[in-house]
Amino acid sequence: MPIIVNLDVMMAKRKISLGDLAEKMHITPSNLSILKTGKAKAIRFSTLENICSILDCQPADILEYRKSEEPE
Repeated sequence: MPIIVNLDVMMAKRKISLGDLAEKMHITPSNLSILKTGKAKAIRFSTLENICSILDCQPADILEYRKSEEPE
């Protein structure tokens, strides 16, 4: 998938655990884990805004686009 979720990187930089971030966001750790592991198919802007607010970062710090390599 060309969209890479770097939530774990930002959490490590901010020294916050999954459980602590989930608690501050008022969501379950399992739902946050789905996003963190890149298994989510979508993310609401309000959720992204909440993450960025708590981690004091930009959406580009969380989400990254990598062009998929196509076979020649």
